[in-house]
Amino acid sequence: MASMRDIKRRIKSVNSTRQITKAMNLVASSKLNKAKARLEGTKPFAEETRKVIAEIGAAAGRLNNPLFAEEVKGNKALVIVLTGDKGLCGGYNSNVCKETQALCEGKDAKLITVGTKGRDYFKRRSVPIDKSVVGISEHFEFGDAVALGERALKMYKEKEVDAVYLVSTKYISSISSAPKSIRLLPVNPNEFEGEAKADSLVLYEPSEEAVLEYIVPKYVNTVIYGGLVEASVCELGARMTAMDAATDNAKEMLDSLNLLYNRVRQGAITNEITEIVNGSNALSQ
Repeated sequence: MASMRDIKRRIKSVNSTRQITKAMNLVASSKLNKAKARLEGTKPFAEETRKVIAEIGAAAGRLNNPLFAEEVKGNKALVIVLTGDKGLCGGYNSNVCKETQALCEGKDAKLITVGTKGRDYFKRRSVPIDKSVVGISEHFEFGDAVALGERALKMYKEKEVDAVYLVSTKYISSISSAPKSIRLLPVNPNEFEGEAKADSLVLYEPSEEAVLEYIVPKYVNTVIYGGLVEASVCELGARMTAMDAATDNAKEMLDSLNLLYNRVRQGAITNEITEIVNGSNALSQ
C-alpha cells in the first residue's frame, strides 16, 4: 500500500490539475459566448448571398458557367480542412480529420489545412498538403477566408483540381457538434432551388453571367468565413465540455484519494497505539 506521503503528493497533484481544468472551462465558456454572437452575425450576409445566386440562376435559366455544375467531372480534389491549433477539446480535431479522410477516399486529393492539429495529422500520414495556415483557429479575420478562397478559385479555374470541398464542424448546441463536408466548387445549382423569390423583377447589368462571376467568389469566401466562425464555436464548446468532464473526474479522484489517505492514516494510528500498549504491558510485567 502507498505511504501517506505518496498519497498526499498525489492529492496535491490532482488538486492542481483540477484547478487548471476548472479555469480552462471558465475561459472556454467566456469565449464561447462571444463566438456564438459572432456566428449569429455572419448568418444574414451568407443568407443574402445565397438568395442573390438563386435569383440570378433562376433568371438566367440553365447556367452555362464553369463555376456551376450538378456533378463533378474528374477525380482531382482540393479539400480545405478546418481544425484547431490546440488540443484538450475531446474528439473535435480527430473527428474532422476522419471526415476528411473519408471524403478523400478514391480521389486524387490535395489539402489546405487550417490549424496545427490538421497539419500534423495529415503530415504523419503523408497526405499532400498544398498550403498550411496556423494560428488563426480562434483569432481570424475575413481576410483569412478571402486568402483561402482566392487560392481555391485559382486552382479550380486553372484546372489544377476538378472540385473544391470544405470540411469543418456543424454547431448543434454548446455541448454537441458534428463534422460536416460541403462542396464549394463547382457550385451545385440544385442547392439553391426554392430560395429565389418568385416575383423578383431585378435586372442584372451588364448580364447575369457577369454578376455571377463577381458574386460566386464572394459566396465562396463567405462560406469559408462562416466555416471558420462555426468551427471556432464548436472547438470552444468541445473544450468547455472536455474540461468540465476533466474537472468532475479530478473531483472523484480526490474523493477516492482522501478516503484512502484517511484509511492509511487510521491504520498508522492504530499500529502506533498497539505498539504503545504492547510496550506498556511489557514494562509492567
